Amino acid sequence: MQAAMIPGAWQRAARGAGLLADDGSIAATIFAEMSALASATGAINLGQGFPDEDGPREVLAAAEKAIRDGVNQYPPGRGMPVLLEAIAAHQRRFYGQFVDPATEILVTAGATEALAATLLALLEPGDEVVTFEPYYDAYGALIALAGGVHRTVRLRSPDFQPDLDELEAAITDTTRVILVNTPHNPTGTVLPRETLARIVELAHRHDCLIVTDEVYEHLTFGVPHIPIATLPGARERTVTISSGGKTFNTTGWKIGWLIAPPPLVTAILAVKQFLTYVNGAPFQPAIAVGLGLPDAFFTNAADDLRLKRDVLAGGLTQAGFSITRPQGSYFIVADAAPLGFTDAVALCRRLPELAGVVAVPITAFCTPEHRPEYASLVRFAYCKRVPVLERAAMQLSTLASTAAAAR
Repeated sequence: MQAAMIPGAWQRAARGAGLLADDGSIAATIFAEMSALASATGAINLGQGFPDEDGPREVLAAAEKAIRDGVNQYPPGRGMPVLLEAIAAHQRRFYGQFVDPATEILVTAGATEALAATLLALLEPGDEVVTFEPYYDAYGALIALAGGVHRTVRLRSPDFQPDLDELEAAITDTTRVILVNTPHNPTGTVLPRETLARIVELAHRHDCLIVTDEVYEHLTFGVPHIPIATLPGARERTVTISSGGKTFNTTGWKIGWLIAPPPLVTAILAVKQFLTYVNGAPFQPAIAVGLGLPDAFFTNAADDLRLKRDVLAGGLTQAGFSITRPQGSYFIVADAAPLGFTDAVALCRRLPELAGVVAVPITAFCTPEHRPEYASLVRFAYCKRVPVLERAAMQLSTLASTAAAAR
């Protein structure tokens, strides 16, 4: 039986992700295609956002110890007390936010499950969700899976900051959730206090909820990350989502969490318990150790990533790309139009041949109707070891001459 003949939520999710073909089949994601291309060609994979270095030894050792000590069975449904306390302490330490670990925190299987459980719990069919565009690719699928209607506010080159008048026009009385991602994937922009304050104002005006994806909270460069829940009037209507994967180079552990008022946590838990139920028992105390590391660790993590950003940015600039230097996250956006490439999808499919590097087009993070506006933009990940980035930068620096010869 063909998949197209089987009704179900998968169709909504695929349609929301822009992957449902005209014949009802699911197209492969560009991420899967590019990763397979990197594997087949031996190209440097700067398409996926995962580090190629292990996290701090204290965190790894804590996981090993937990496994040896028998922490290998189901943890409590809301999360292990040691991690709940560590998350609460982290919020006090970095943001002056006081959170009750017993009622206002829920540990999840990464930030993606936190997003899924939150949207499934809080949306009714037809409810509108406003996000910025480009957006992390899971948003469209999860909104559709929950029966929601996806509205976007576009972030435009070169600064990728939203137009506040467009933001105000997009949020109406039919908006149920404003989904905010800062620091932002894929553009690397960090939203300033002025924008966050306007979001809070609009949420009050239209009586909607705010959901924030803050997984890159410690990875900003010279600009502060401001949790929207710390602004006046925001906390009572905000679900804050983060994780340990990006901060501690443990993306495969899938330890995430959300912070929200108790009634919202209870509602989300009612859904979450039928998704993964619980997860990652020996990794939870390890992430708790990470959250308690000295300030120098967090400062150095951001500084090291800034260096990596600059190494790759130099190679892209030398190659002839026009770049937007990101304020945070793992990613840099480069415009291939100055090189004569107006179709980033086609360029990404040729990059392994032309430069021995894999990247992904920004159109993978856009609604189909808006993709032409972002057609020449490419996302590169710089969360790799410096020697790898130096080699990628050197290979990319020859792209202009190589591409000219190949045309």
